[in-house]
Amino acid sequence: MNEKTDSQKVVPYKDSELSKKKQVAKMFDNIAPRYDFLNHLLSLNVDHYWRWRMINRLKGIQPKKILDVATGTGDVAIAAMRLKPTEVVGVDISAEMLEVGKGKMKKKKLDKIVTMQLGDAENLEFADNSFDAITVAFGVRNFEHLQKGIKELNRVLKPNGKLVVLEFSKPKAFPIKQFYNFYFKYILPLVGRFFSSDASAYTYLPASVQAFPEGGEFINILSQSGFKSTKWIPLTFGISSIYEGTK
Repeated sequence: MNEKTDSQKVVPYKDSELSKKKQVAKMFDNIAPRYDFLNHLLSLNVDHYWRWRMINRLKGIQPKKILDVATGTGDVAIAAMRLKPTEVVGVDISAEMLEVGKGKMKKKKLDKIVTMQLGDAENLEFADNSFDAITVAFGVRNFEHLQKGIKELNRVLKPNGKLVVLEFSKPKAFPIKQFYNFYFKYILPLVGRFFSSDASAYTYLPASVQAFPEGGEFINILSQSGFKSTKWIPLTFGISSIYEGTK
């Protein structure tokens, strides 16, 4: 009865006995020093636009207290400053990514508003109904138990609060689909191997995207986890997508 889902089977280190969660934490610890550089390089800086679109989905509710799950080095938390929140809490399972993020917050003088802390999306250390809004950028496909994690996000969100998820998806139209598949399969791992000390991270990325239940499948998971008014918004020819739901 405990058969693994496709996304659980995809792990960074195939020969490791560690759980997916521990492998993902180890992987991000390894690539933390070069993560921001590679993130912007490999996305050709389009990731800035994607985060801008994501944060814009929250303008209508003007959230004061925001939880950013899988915060990494805090780029979404920084982007969220346009909403003028009073508090942003960034949570991640990688201590090294958080250290980079803390440095960025101090440099930008945001460390009084943004708190970066170690935490697990599937077992959040917050009371029920704690946050006005929750953001997750490129993190949900790394959850070991996807629906458990989404239900946990629902638990800590206030009634009428909003969840916004940004995640890679798979383009369907020619020739974007063919270019995307070639880039993900050959170019991305090659560049990642050259600039990073952990080549596995950039072979895991395309594999995790392929295994992720995108589009309508993920919308169904949101609905089954207690979210209503769900939406799916493809971005940049379907290379990534925004998903949202209200508690």
